[in-house]
Amino acid sequence: MVTQNLSPALCAPASSRPYPKAKPGYGKRSVPDQRPPREDDFAFLPERERHIAGYVDKLPDGAAMDIKSLAKCQPLYGQMAVGSALRALGVAGHLRHVRCLTGEGGQARWVTRTFWSRAARDNEWWTAFLAAEESRPVPQEAAVAVATPPPWASADPAAPRADVPAEGAAPVAVPPPVAVPPPVPAVPQQRTAEPKCDKGASGHPSIAFLTLAQLGRTETRLALSAADCTALEQPAAEWFARGVDADYLTHALTAGLPAAVDSPVGFVRRRLLDKIPPRLPVTPAPAAPGAPVRRLMVECIECGAPGKSEAFRDGLCGPCREPAPDPAAHPAPEAAPAIERDIQAHVNRLREQLKLR
Repeated sequence: MVTQNLSPALCAPASSRPYPKAKPGYGKRSVPDQRPPREDDFAFLPERERHIAGYVDKLPDGAAMDIKSLAKCQPLYGQMAVGSALRALGVAGHLRHVRCLTGEGGQARWVTRTFWSRAARDNEWWTAFLAAEESRPVPQEAAVAVATPPPWASADPAAPRADVPAEGAAPVAVPPPVAVPPPVPAVPQQRTAEPKCDKGASGHPSIAFLTLAQLGRTETRLALSAADCTALEQPAAEWFARGVDADYLTHALTAGLPAAVDSPVGFVRRRLLDKIPPRLPVTPAPAAPGAPVRRLMVECIECGAPGKSEAFRDGLCGPCREPAPDPAAHPAPEAAPAIERDIQAHVNRLREQLKLR
């Protein structure tokens, strides 16, 4: 029997630490058409669930929603209690865990999102919302162009420009530029020019070059020079073309290193060729041929099994929703009396044989 608890939701304790942000594409997602927050939003929940719900409700979109991060940021409950509270909030209709397949820039990856609703929603509402979310096209990320400031640009926008006369002053005659011959170097150049990385259309180093350049800071045994990064840039770019990110590539190159690496460039080249992941096909979205794909699979809040939203009730899959059969309610067939009769008959036969002797 559920007892109504009309006390307001517990306020999450103030913390000086910032909210932990999830990786791009992961984390909290608030459902649309949220009503303004009130003191009695989670009044009918138990005390622990009220506290966790009040804390999650104050988190911004994109905040980390994993159990470890939530338990670390609030001191009252540990990971086991936070996990049980999140499962209870899912059954109550406040959240759903969803796996989403996104495709951006020709790459496909699965991300885990937690959709949050301040008001408790029923199963029909969640099914309609997730169906609309699956059919909604994903907007392309706008490319940000980096403008190069002119040579006369100043850090202070209010500072006067040298090539523009002040207001009311007579124009200043600018003498024509005088051609200055380049100085002759005293020592002839003996080293070859440093190889340049592929900067692409944006004029900046590629993500493959930057990932290789950061290897030495992540693992000192794999420190690469600029020439090494340029030589290995093309094999590393093939990894990104197959849908991996910088974290995946860094982990694949640095995992399980030997005690000493004599040739970092040879070791990294060998791993780039031997451990390259398979190429996964990317299915285009039916709504728009050129738009990134979106696929949704709801996760069971109890066991984490993925599936279609229609197969879930209260956020639970079929096996978790149906309780396990109680052995006391369904006893096994009465085979014990028959076994006892067979044993008794065997003992009687042994006694008769002993009497005959």
